[in-house]
Amino acid sequence: MTPPPATVFLIDVDNTLLDNDRVVADLRAHLEQAFGAESAGRYWVAFEQLRSELGYVDYLGALQRYRAEESRRGMSDSRLLLMSSFLIDYPFAERLYPGALEALKHLRRHGPTVILSDGDVVFQPRKVQRSGLWEATEGRVLIYVHKEQMLDTIEQCHPAQHYVMVDDKLRILSAMKAIWGPRLTTVFVRQGHYALDEQAIAAYAPADITVERIGDLINFDFPST
Repeated sequence: MTPPPATVFLIDVDNTLLDNDRVVADLRAHLEQAFGAESAGRYWVAFEQLRSELGYVDYLGALQRYRAEESRRGMSDSRLLLMSSFLIDYPFAERLYPGALEALKHLRRHGPTVILSDGDVVFQPRKVQRSGLWEATEGRVLIYVHKEQMLDTIEQCHPAQHYVMVDDKLRILSAMKAIWGPRLTTVFVRQGHYALDEQAIAAYAPADITVERIGDLINFDFPST
């Protein structure tokens, strides 16, 4: 039986490897151009409501809720049927942060890399696949509603002596550190609006390692497999 690797690298997607703030900005601009600011605003209301209910972002679920609301309002614009294609066909590979793929390649020299992301079971895998991250991690992809609550399952899927978690949310890193303790090295990437929210940052202890950009990870050496 092959012994488990010394280290497994768990890497978040949104605003860690991929500029999700840019994706949201593009979607916002598309909705306003296609349907007007007022109608687009109703989509974002549905979006925030669903995120509050589910605990994760569900773009397509919000679209379905928005479409149902528009139908109740007597709106039957056939363009609504094409809105999902903007998301499904979005060029996610163009939204990878500079150095993201190089960082994954660098980490892979020290141990297996695993995508570990929150999200729905339809759109989030599509995003990972379309961005090239699925191929870059050889299909080692885990997507949960709340990944910090799935550590036992993660360990079963990818056993290791030690883990490194790379994320833009200190809340996630702190929650995982509280469970795994010294078995986990936390890496905080200061990208995206969550990572730059000073109030949110102040609520948690610093990560073991902090970098300004995902590409900076090529400057760090980790224990090898």
